[in-house]
Amino acid sequence: MLKLIDDERKELEYIKSENARKINNKIYKLKSKNLIYEGMLSDTYHTFDSLYFQRMILFAAICNQNKNISWKSKKHEDGTMYDNYFIVGINTPKGTYTYHYHMQYWDYFKVKELKNAPKWDGHTDKNVIRLLSLEELWKI
Repeated sequence: MLKLIDDERKELEYIKSENARKINNKIYKLKSKNLIYEGMLSDTYHTFDSLYFQRMILFAAICNQNKNISWKSKKHEDGTMYDNYFIVGINTPKGTYTYHYHMQYWDYFKVKELKNAPKWDGHTDKNVIRLLSLEELWKI
């Protein structure tokens, strides 16, 4: 009986992941033909645009509360940058964490401006947990 339940659970998880893969492929095809704006896609509670804006506000709050270790720049370390974007980062005890934002949000980040951003240390979205290490700086 337990084996049957476990097999059914695995089957359901496989179906769910396959459905997600098919939906993502369909979105990719529509986007490549300029037939969909993914920012308006929703989980029925929030759109991607809303979630990205909220993330940006939260990151601005973190950076603005930690001005001594935060920075922003209109250029990457090598002098390049995506059109109409800037990079903002914070140097946590566990390493740097950064995001790119549209220039319209530049003034939300009240941190020091660097001519060029520091060299990228290879962090990815999986390293967002680095932000929790900021607590180490608050200990007395």
